[in-house]
Amino acid sequence: MNTTKALFLLLFCGMSFAALSAAPKREYYEIRIYSFKEKAQEEVIDKFLKDAFLPALHRAGIAKVGVFKPVETDTTFGKRIYVLIPYASLDQYSKLPDLLQKDKVFASTGTAYLDAPYDNPPYTRMQTILLQAFTGHPQLEVPKLTNPVNERVYELRSYEGHTEKIFKNKVKMFNDGDEVGLFKRLGFNAVFYAEVIAGSRMPNLMYMTTFENQASRDAHWKAFSSDPQWEKLKVMPEYQNNVSKNVQTFLRPTGYSDL
Repeated sequence: MNTTKALFLLLFCGMSFAALSAAPKREYYEIRIYSFKEKAQEEVIDKFLKDAFLPALHRAGIAKVGVFKPVETDTTFGKRIYVLIPYASLDQYSKLPDLLQKDKVFASTGTAYLDAPYDNPPYTRMQTILLQAFTGHPQLEVPKLTNPVNERVYELRSYEGHTEKIFKNKVKMFNDGDEVGLFKRLGFNAVFYAEVIAGSRMPNLMYMTTFENQASRDAHWKAFSSDPQWEKLKVMPEYQNNVSKNVQTFLRPTGYSDL
């Protein structure tokens, strides 16, 4: 190999490595779901999240945390609160409890929640779901919505798979089949797409799209269902029968949510 070719090869490899290094890393997400029975419990959780938890996460370098509640027509309205926490790595996730324990401001502002007695807890149960972002949408995005928060509809979807292999096929449909790109082109304002890596419903993937209102949501899905790209994608033999259960949850962001 002559000197010119060698230099060209080195330059090409260097550029390729730089491009790979510059690719956004896949984030991790934690979804916490608080279940409660009484308005008083909801108020304690709201105050804790707004005044103690979110500010503490911000101090820990986690800037965008979503807090949501079911829409008024949902059977769980007034009974659940959803919290979406993004992490740059699993290491950041694992170190968060220790950081919070050392945060004196967090301890003082979250007293009512953190020091609640056994006979008056702020919730009946808290569920945690851990996820990793898709390669086709590696990082969380803040919705580009400008209308009042109390009108917005955020749709959290859960797609369960028959088996681990079949579940991976649906993930491939989003990434390689460019279902993610289709959603983006049609303006679904997605917050995240991710694989569930630990949760009570496995195997599973979840994603969240956002809309100005329910009418906008319905119009977007109508456009999706008749889009030529989807019409072609949904009948491809390699992507058949890859979802066993689809659960849709409609949410609204709280006034103090970052998303």
